[in-house]
Amino acid sequence: MALPQTDQEVQEVREKVLEALGDPTRRRILRLLRDEPQAITELADRLPVSRPAVSKHLGKLRAAELVSHEVDGRRHVYSLRPEGFQAGREYLNELWSVALNRFKLVAENLDLEEE
Repeated sequence: MALPQTDQEVQEVREKVLEALGDPTRRRILRLLRDEPQAITELADRLPVSRPAVSKHLGKLRAAELVSHEVDGRRHVYSLRPEGFQAGREYLNELWSVALNRFKLVAENLDLEEE
């Protein structure tokens, strides 16, 4: 998929990533895929949800471009797409920068008050 170009496209990608990461089952799937690619059945065996539920969660993760999949015979094997996490990382970096700048202002003002 092409990189988002407009502010609106960037925002839409961020929303998909944050929505995908907002569910504990999807976060657990990502942790399981961190070590190695896995098929839906392998993931379902390690999760407290049904195979159809795992498939739906993987659909959300694919829509957010956090995972990719390949067909190997009858198996659908999923793996992480590290580049898919970039939009979420950039968003959190922006928030962190704002928080650090505000902290700096508060610290500088405290220094001025103490003098």
